[in-house]
Amino acid sequence: MRPEGPDGLAGIVLKPYDDPFGTLERRLGLSGVVIISLSAMLGSGLFVLPALAMLEMGGGTQPVGGVWLAYLLAAVIVLPGAISKSELATAMPASGGSYIYVQRTFGPMFGTISGLGLWANFMLKSAFALIGFKAYLWVIEDLIGVKINIEIAALVLLALIVGINILGVKRIKKVQTPIVLISVGYLLLLCVYALATQELNWDNVISREAFGSDWESVGKTAAFVFVSYAGVTKIAAVAGEIKDPGKNIPNGILLSLLFSTLLYVAVAFVMAATLDLSLIMDENHVGHAREDPVFLFADEIGGRGIGIIAALLSVLTMTSMALAGIMASSRFPYAMAKDNLIPSIFEEVHKEYQTPYWAIIGTGLSMAAAITFLPVHDVAELASGFKIMIFIVINACVIVLRTASRSHSWYNPEWKSPMYPFFQMLGIIGGFVLLFLMGEKALIGGLAAIVLGLIIWKGYGEGHAEPEITPWQTFGLHYTDPDEVETRRRLTAFYAADIDGNGELDVDQYISAMDALGYPPETEGELRSAFDEADTDGNGIIDIQEFVASVSKHESKD
Repeated sequence: MRPEGPDGLAGIVLKPYDDPFGTLERRLGLSGVVIISLSAMLGSGLFVLPALAMLEMGGGTQPVGGVWLAYLLAAVIVLPGAISKSELATAMPASGGSYIYVQRTFGPMFGTISGLGLWANFMLKSAFALIGFKAYLWVIEDLIGVKINIEIAALVLLALIVGINILGVKRIKKVQTPIVLISVGYLLLLCVYALATQELNWDNVISREAFGSDWESVGKTAAFVFVSYAGVTKIAAVAGEIKDPGKNIPNGILLSLLFSTLLYVAVAFVMAATLDLSLIMDENHVGHAREDPVFLFADEIGGRGIGIIAALLSVLTMTSMALAGIMASSRFPYAMAKDNLIPSIFEEVHKEYQTPYWAIIGTGLSMAAAITFLPVHDVAELASGFKIMIFIVINACVIVLRTASRSHSWYNPEWKSPMYPFFQMLGIIGGFVLLFLMGEKALIGGLAAIVLGLIIWKGYGEGHAEPEITPWQTFGLHYTDPDEVETRRRLTAFYAADIDGNGELDVDQYISAMDALGYPPETEGELRSAFDEADTDGNGIIDIQEFVASVSKHESKD
């Protein structure tokens, strides 16, 4: 407990940023960041969703080919979140990503809700990826002549993926790099081959009818495919394992968004221009689209052999997506345990592999239960609404932290958002528009995460977390009580300098605190004299009341 400050807030701390990832080894460079980010996206968003999106844009009755515009619009809405997350990640390069940013900005209760919701979102998306390859598994069944049990195959793959995650991020990169490069290269070759050899139907992709009934159809479809880009910022969840995070995180996130946008738009455009869109409909399920559009595309332009290769790569890529998903989702319980919001077992790190193995195992077991007992597809879609809410909050975090940074001086990002706060406001408004277009599914998913988060907070976190003054509280005081903001700024400087945590400062710590308040080093002689004056009993230390009184006297001289 901190001593009671002059503001009367007993035991409440203006908490400096605490590096919660010190036990994890930094092994990932820029190429690893981009590979892991792309592998987290290039799963169902590319190999399943295009056909479903075509039917969605056509109002659920007939497929239309303008989905490339929906992918482009979704990328525009994701861009502000990617920019904001890049700034936040360079100020707080910790494993836990969005959870860390929300917890440090809005406090532990909101952190518990966001951490649980993000963990469930990533975990369910990964489980969906393992089951989602069933749309292409029939090709493997034909090749080997054996009927494959989808659930057992998913559980076997899950066990393998959990093991690879425990071995560490370098091994994950080694597995994912060839899969991502081969899959992306193959898809681009298919697109180039289609452009060179096929008779393209341009009306499918650029005519008025290609975009559904109205702009609302485009907006709804953009909300539908929004989750395809969720992986672009997943890399921030393992920021504690990235070398030179001030450069590699923003560069990796923005490069991944650029590459994925170009890939989504190009594949969706060429696929729709090449295919007879009536082939998109599933003959075995009336009113449903096929879930293997990449096989259909490859088979149409290159024959059955080319289609089989595409199907095999689809299975591998969605497995790779699950691999990246477990890695990212397991870091949320790890970070929450560091903040005493859930039991400490989840913060234990493997001595040899430097990975949070209990968090990985717990996430793997939860995925196994989801695969076995839950309608994963439906639950994962509900979780998408919460993901959009998190993007809104992430943009809000930058605004709050920028405003409160004088009182919370730990917020000092190496990379800052350009055109602040334009992108943040665009992301917030765009996110609310997508939530409106998604309708009740978005609200159900978000409310479920909020309720479960509150239960965990009340049941465990509230009794274990250290009370603190948050930037969000300071942000509000900027408009209601500016004098209190200045008091809190002084408290922040005091507690940041009090490295021993005993509520007292020696002369060097006093000078450090005054420097944090903006007094330059050349006034050190004056500061030493001010310290001696504040130290009325001459014991070489001052407490918080003496510090605040000294600051007030020093400022009155200026």
